[in-house]
Amino acid sequence: MKFPDLRIGDLNPEFPIIQGGMAIEVSMAELAAAVAEEGGIGLIAGTAISPEKLKEEIKKARAMTDGIIGVNIMFAASEFLDLLKTSIENGIDVIVSGAGFSRDMFTLGKEAGIPVVPIVSSLKLARISEKLGASAIVVEGGDAGGHLGTAEKSATLLEKIKGKVSIPIITAGDIVTPADVKDAFKRGADGVQMGTRFLASKESSVDEYFKQLCVECNFKDLKKIISSVGLPAMAIDNELVEQILNGEAPAPENCIDCLKKCSKEFCVRELLIKGKEGNKDEGLFFSGAGIGKIKEILSVKEIFARIKAEMAD
Repeated sequence: MKFPDLRIGDLNPEFPIIQGGMAIEVSMAELAAAVAEEGGIGLIAGTAISPEKLKEEIKKARAMTDGIIGVNIMFAASEFLDLLKTSIENGIDVIVSGAGFSRDMFTLGKEAGIPVVPIVSSLKLARISEKLGASAIVVEGGDAGGHLGTAEKSATLLEKIKGKVSIPIITAGDIVTPADVKDAFKRGADGVQMGTRFLASKESSVDEYFKQLCVECNFKDLKKIISSVGLPAMAIDNELVEQILNGEAPAPENCIDCLKKCSKEFCVRELLIKGKEGNKDEGLFFSGAGIGKIKEILSVKEIFARIKAEMAD
């Protein structure tokens, strides 16, 4: 089977595979550059880092590859506009954004000649995105990792939206194995976004403990929580998750008002950082529903090699 010819504005990656922009500091320069170098689109997660840090990571990635490098910035972040402008000023190739969007990001992207790709969870939002000037959309289901906008599975959403908009559709959620990728293309996706698979890659910046959790856990080990952002998310069950579910989550230690709206019940930024650092009981470990399909930690090169082999079969 041939790979779809994905075109996002003037961008035409060799392979229509996007690495999800996983915050906090999971998808950084090394991972994004490795994906871009293999012919995909590598995303640096710009959420909950400073504009200065984002600038540094973009420069690092540029020094490592001539491939396509983008950013993923959560609209709910207080510094969204500053991070967006920093990305544009430093020559990013594509902007991906979830947890809401505004006209500003489309206007700024258009003025700079940089394609904007919103993450959507319904046909209504897909149509609005196209009308506002999106170059493509990421259709993300409730089986994806990170903050979720719907409970519907990605395959169901793809079926509902395919043919209803004229811009490319990139599907995200429960796409982990090469067979998953091939199936998504058979169902009409123009591209795929993969998060959990790249989370458990050698180039991912998370602690080895987190990577090993991805190998050892399955869907039954996940619990759905409501983040302080106000959106649901799936997390690997541990002592902290039980505290959150029981309304006993630890109060924020050092609130920096990183979100436009926050429940203040706990600081999702602090807890995700602890998870990234491998804090077994006090860390928050987000994952997609396909975690049980992760059998080993692979390099980005090997992940792409296996996908290409599956597509050639």
